[in-house]
Amino acid sequence: MRMSVVGTGYLGAVHAACMASLGHEVVGLDVDEAKVALLSSGQAPFHEPGFDELLKEQVDSGRLTFTTDPAEVAGALVHFIGVGTPQVEGGYAADLTYVDAAVASLLPHLGPVDGRRPLVVGKSTVPVGTAERLAAQVEPAGGLLVWNPEFLREGFAVQDTIDPDRIVYGLSKDESDAAEAKAVLDEVYAELLARDIPLVVTDYATAELVKVAANSFLATKISFINAMAELCTATGADVSTLAEAIGHDDRIGKKFLRAGIGFGGGCLPKDIRAFMARAGELGADQALTFLREVDLINDRTRLHAVDLARRAVGGRLRHKTVAVLGAAFKPDSDDMRNSPALDIARRVHDEGAHVKVTDPAAGPVLRKRGTRLEVVDSAREAADGADVVMLLTEWKQFKELDPDELAEVAPARIIVDGRNALDPARWRAAGWTYYGIGRP
Repeated sequence: MRMSVVGTGYLGAVHAACMASLGHEVVGLDVDEAKVALLSSGQAPFHEPGFDELLKEQVDSGRLTFTTDPAEVAGALVHFIGVGTPQVEGGYAADLTYVDAAVASLLPHLGPVDGRRPLVVGKSTVPVGTAERLAAQVEPAGGLLVWNPEFLREGFAVQDTIDPDRIVYGLSKDESDAAEAKAVLDEVYAELLARDIPLVVTDYATAELVKVAANSFLATKISFINAMAELCTATGADVSTLAEAIGHDDRIGKKFLRAGIGFGGGCLPKDIRAFMARAGELGADQALTFLREVDLINDRTRLHAVDLARRAVGGRLRHKTVAVLGAAFKPDSDDMRNSPALDIARRVHDEGAHVKVTDPAAGPVLRKRGTRLEVVDSAREAADGADVVMLLTEWKQFKELDPDELAEVAPARIIVDGRNALDPARWRAAGWTYYGIGRP
């Protein structure tokens, strides 16, 4: 099938390459000429495990191309919308500028394809009610609108696209239009559906709510265990043992119950805020007031990590050397949007410390962008002469550091484990003073 993907950022580029890997002929459309040129050469503009190889393979095969010309998407039966929906400046609501522009660029190219109406398929995370509004533009232009939310985890995006845990179709209330659209999408995802991946077919509003509801639940779970960490700090209890104990209850589960410096990235923070903003617009703001506390707890965990570092060096960070291991918001990513690690590093720097930060993927990006922090190439280089070491992104190579070897360059032997990713007994046995989140 010939299809287009509008927007070639993290979501769009991965989706385009994965659809090509399923055998479809895909053209990626973007306004950024430099990004299009890079992708067209088979080079990824961001770090994502497995994506570089997949992208090059599909570009070389000829099934995947990229363009800045909207006319080149004409003749596609399916047009995916994969643009960003950032937080508006000075508010919580989602900025739909890019979504609206993407749809507008497609409207002149929605003529019949082999007698069938083309689909415009939204994958971007949008406020509930957006699809209904866009359908009123797409249908008169000759197309059908579907909402097909994405559920990508950075670091697992290729896997989550090709082998998702569920697929959701949000279809028109018109039964005939819904049946027509579903038949086309079933062709798109035929290989996945043949593997019995669960398919949920619903209306526009429910499909839009699925992604933000899922992210809100995950954010709540993270903030819940971080709130428990605060209580553990006050009482001398151990949050890691507490999480293990409650996680054995299969109604709760162990995932997302590791206390630390909280969530970040381009999805969870802005999605829960946009969800609250939309609920307010709908007159249902009281239903989501708990998300305000979730957000506040998340911000507070960052302050707690800075406080741990301050106490670890005697009460003042001024003129201290602090090694920060990690800048990305999570491992296996170079994404620093709303990164707790980078935020903490900057706060420590603002208190007068000399901060040396290292991150295997985000470090080169941070150095290229320019920063007040000193960016170095390894944990050993960061820890050299440090008064305190802070592990803030749980990259595998950081979790597997040898405390004896690191002590050779960090004689103060003080570590703040912002992700509770290390074995306290092992580090203490090597002579380190260990500080964790909600740990004695």
